[in-house]
Amino acid sequence: MKCHKCENEASYSRKYSGENLCSDCFSISIMRKTAKTISKYRMIKNGDLVCVAVSGGKDSLSLLHILHKMSKTHNFEIKVATIDEGIPGYRNESLEIVRNFCSTLNVEYKIYSYKELFDLTIDEALQKRESEKTSSCSICGTFRRRSIDYAAKDLGADVIATAHNLDDVLQTFLINALSGDTKKIGWMNPNSDKPFKKIKPFCEIYEAEIVFYAFSNDIPFQTEPCPHMNEGIRTEIREFFNSLENQHSGIKNNLYNSILKISQNLRNSSHKEMNLCKNCGSECTGKICSVCKMVLKLKQNQT
Repeated sequence: MKCHKCENEASYSRKYSGENLCSDCFSISIMRKTAKTISKYRMIKNGDLVCVAVSGGKDSLSLLHILHKMSKTHNFEIKVATIDEGIPGYRNESLEIVRNFCSTLNVEYKIYSYKELFDLTIDEALQKRESEKTSSCSICGTFRRRSIDYAAKDLGADVIATAHNLDDVLQTFLINALSGDTKKIGWMNPNSDKPFKKIKPFCEIYEAEIVFYAFSNDIPFQTEPCPHMNEGIRTEIREFFNSLENQHSGIKNNLYNSILKISQNLRNSSHKEMNLCKNCGSECTGKICSVCKMVLKLKQNQT
């Protein structure tokens, strides 16, 4: 089977488009699709300093790999922020991978830990939660978003780039829909300006394609899954969407386009004025932000 772009042997079949591509042409297509997404949503401007949130997984390291290449031919800079949740036996491996990869690319990076920022590791926070109904992913996600905001400010960045892919967007949409949290669906547009400009250059790329990009470009990444990953519903939803895609090629793309329309309509109809958190000064819709509420509640449970 020949590559549709050249005469080399194809190594990847993109079922939703009918393309068969060799490794080189496939990698070029991912680079171009990422660049097109950045351009379409005006994610990065000339002279921007981009804080790339890198965890050590396939998605974030692939994003760093691509943005590093793009920064050589475009007028923007990148720095890397890595968040250490404090998970023994798990995070240490990824921190080493990120450290070595950034050194190879000669990119500045910095590690920010939950312990330093919140005086709690994720494991300590889980021990203090009131109920198992408050999942580890819920606590960790809240802490992570604030940590990345802090990192971007500390690094003097104009933009935060995260490696959320198309599959992540679909999963988050369904999680919000199942929990009745329609306000969050209204915030799912690919580009947000508050409190920092947050971009998702991989938001239109399938997770499976990012995996193949990482392997094709010999990008080292952590394969050990987070020990808490199966506590929430996300894994089941991922399997559900993958099953649908296997039976109906392109269905993920169709749903993604629908989500953009739904998100925009909800955002237009439910605009809320932002306040400043009385505790930390971050923007929020109430008097106290969700992070401060969570930290205060967890510390009150300390015995």
